Amino acid sequence: MSADGNGNRGTNEPTGGHPADKHPKPEFPQQEQTHPGDTEAMEPRPDHGERTYRGSGRLADRRTLITGGDSGIGRAVALAYAREGADVAFSHLPEEENEARETTRLVEDAGRRAVAVPCDIREEAECRRLVERTVREFGRIDVLVNNAAFQMAQSGGIDDISTEQFDRVVRTNLYGMFWVTKLALAHIPQGGCVINSTSVQAYQPKPYLLDYAMTKGGIVTFTQGLAQNLAERGIRVNAVAPGPVWTPLIPSTLPDTSEFGAKSLLQRPAQPAEMAPGYVFLASDDANYVTAEVLNATGGTPLP
Repeated sequence: MSADGNGNRGTNEPTGGHPADKHPKPEFPQQEQTHPGDTEAMEPRPDHGERTYRGSGRLADRRTLITGGDSGIGRAVALAYAREGADVAFSHLPEEENEARETTRLVEDAGRRAVAVPCDIREEAECRRLVERTVREFGRIDVLVNNAAFQMAQSGGIDDISTEQFDRVVRTNLYGMFWVTKLALAHIPQGGCVINSTSVQAYQPKPYLLDYAMTKGGIVTFTQGLAQNLAERGIRVNAVAPGPVWTPLIPSTLPDTSEFGAKSLLQRPAQPAEMAPGYVFLASDDANYVTAEVLNATGGTPLP
C-alpha cells in the first residue's frame, strides 16, 4: 500500500487520470522539516505517479542510473522508468534509507530490478563506487539521470551563505554530477543518453537561493557543452528545468511553504509525477534527434 498525492491509501496499480486533476490549486499548510526531509510527513503528500503513471514500453530493457532517486522528482522518474520497462539503480544519502526502500518497492512492483546505493556524491570515491555497483549489477548504463541536489535558503543572500553551505551546494550539484558523468561514460553505449536536472533558478535566480541558482546555471552550460563533446560518440545530453515542485527538499530548506508555487502561471507547484514524462521523453527513442536542449517544465514561467 502507498499514499496517493491526496494522502489517501491505495495500491500502486496505475488507474489513469492526470495528477493535475487531483491537485487543483491545493492548500499547503506551513510546515518545516529538518534536511533531507520526509515524504510521509508532508501535507499534502507528494504524488509520484503511484496511481496515475501508465507505461507503454518506451524504455524496454534499458539500464538506468538516477542520482537522488529516493524521493521527489527522482522517485517519480524511477517509477516511470520502471513502468516503461527499465531497470533502475539509484543513489541516496545513508540517512534516506526509508525513502529508498519505498522507491525500491515501486520499481520492483513494476516488475523491474531496483538497486539502491547509499552514497554521498560529494566524494569522488563514492561516485566511483556508485557507478561500479551499477555496472556490476546491470552490465551497462543506457540512461544516466543526474538529479541529486542540495539547497538551503538564506534570507540575507550572499551575506548569509557560509563557506560550509557553499561547499556543500557546489560539491553536490556540480562536482557530483561531473564525477558521476565522467565515470559513467565508459559504460554508456552509442544511443545512450545523459539527462541533467537544472531549474528555473538557472534563468531567474532568487537572492535567497543564490548559491543553488549559480550551480543550476552551471548545469545548463555543462549540458550544452557536453552534448557537443559526445555527439560523435552517439550519446545525447539534455536537461530538464523544473519550476516549483512539491518535494521533501521544500519544507526542509525553505522557510515559507504556505505560498510555495502560488506565483507560477498555474498558481500552484507541480507534483513530482508531472516532471517524470519529460525525463521519459528525453530517454526514449522519440528524442533521438534531441540533444543540447533544456526542457522547461516551469508551470508557465518563460525561459530562454
